[in-house]
Amino acid sequence: AYVFEPLFEELWKPLMMDLSDALGGGGFWHEVLVGKLIDGEIDMIESFGMLTTGLFIPFGAVLPYVIAFYLILGFMEDLGYLPRVAVLIDNLLHRMGIHGYSIIPTLLGMGCNVPGILATRILESRRERFIVATLISIAVPCAAMQAMIIGLVGDEGIQYVAIVYATLVLVWICLGLIMNRFITGFTPELLIEIPPYRVPSLKILFRKLWMRITGFLREAIPVLLGGIFVVTILYALDVFEHIASAAEPLVSGLFGLPRETTAALIIGFLRKDMAIGMLGGFDLSAHQLVVGSVVLAMFFPCIASFVVLTKELGVKGLFGSIGIMLMATIAVGSLLNLIL
Repeated sequence: AYVFEPLFEELWKPLMMDLSDALGGGGFWHEVLVGKLIDGEIDMIESFGMLTTGLFIPFGAVLPYVIAFYLILGFMEDLGYLPRVAVLIDNLLHRMGIHGYSIIPTLLGMGCNVPGILATRILESRRERFIVATLISIAVPCAAMQAMIIGLVGDEGIQYVAIVYATLVLVWICLGLIMNRFITGFTPELLIEIPPYRVPSLKILFRKLWMRITGFLREAIPVLLGGIFVVTILYALDVFEHIASAAEPLVSGLFGLPRETTAALIIGFLRKDMAIGMLGGFDLSAHQLVVGSVVLAMFFPCIASFVVLTKELGVKGLFGSIGIMLMATIAVGSLLNLIL
């Protein structure tokens, strides 16, 4: 709010308005590069152009939250606190068929689901790896997605953000209990070395922060720009109109969302944070924003997580995990729509 947004509003937006004038205020390339003009002006969230929304979401909306999360996570890692968290939460997680060390992949998943799923390799049994990877994919939003939830839903009131997070926590616990009951296998006891507390090195801390931030930007920006380009073409070809018509009974009937939000659900396969940003372009009520955010958080994994899940769980495990995701998403989204 104090650094990135003023840079975009005061410096970048006037340049984009000049580009808009040069492109004639409309046309295909105007839609791709600048996006739609809202009341004759560029809106960095709603215009949905590659050089407007495509750059503002990763840098202006998401990056500040990602920096804060990775800074706190790095500090906890270097301090030696994460193994202690594993011991403290072990009793609860054992009831979900996993042991306390599973909290470390889960916390990593709050930064990005990909390293969180990869970190399940530290778990001893295939059953544990399946449960934890599935729970991360369904109920653990990445830092970029959390930034969009806080920024978009938070504008309607902090209570709605609390509903989103409370729902995902309940889903995480309930699904864990259900999978523990029906998935066969064993859960070993927790054996972990507790290191002494150490004063973190600021040099190492900020080096790790820099590596994680640059890694996030390298991954997010190309996918985001490519996704906007693909969406613009699909809109021009009326592809989304046909998909929206087919999905209307689910999207509008069960979830209570406008049929146009089908595009956001599809884009969630590329980047979930970008998909939630798209919800800002629709005139949604606070309750619809809550339902849309929860559905997108639980829905089909983003393409990077999809690839990693395939690698870690195998094809059979992937289809099992996705089946659980889809059933849980439909059930929870429908229930939230009825309750709210």
